[in-house]
Amino acid sequence: MTDNRASELSFSLIEEKVGEIWRYVLDVPADMADATFFDLEGESISAIRIVSRIEDELGIAIEVGDIFEEDPNLGALVLRVATAAKVSSLA
Repeated sequence: MTDNRASELSFSLIEEKVGEIWRYVLDVPADMADATFFDLEGESISAIRIVSRIEDELGIAIEVGDIFEEDPNLGALVLRVATAAKVSSLA
């Protein structure tokens, strides 16, 4: 975490906010809800926008490389962000 918001975060909040960011930045069609970043034609600027908004809105820092190297779908990205925030998905 980059600031003191850790105590305010739950897995469901991370899931909600990251989902909003993902769908907005990548303009995800309804029939591609489980698509990966590259399936959705994500580009470097998209990855930067996603990472920046996650840090701005949640205070959680992840690397742009996490998106390029792992080619996550939304669920995998949510888990990556929750891991970075040290928030359990069981919470």
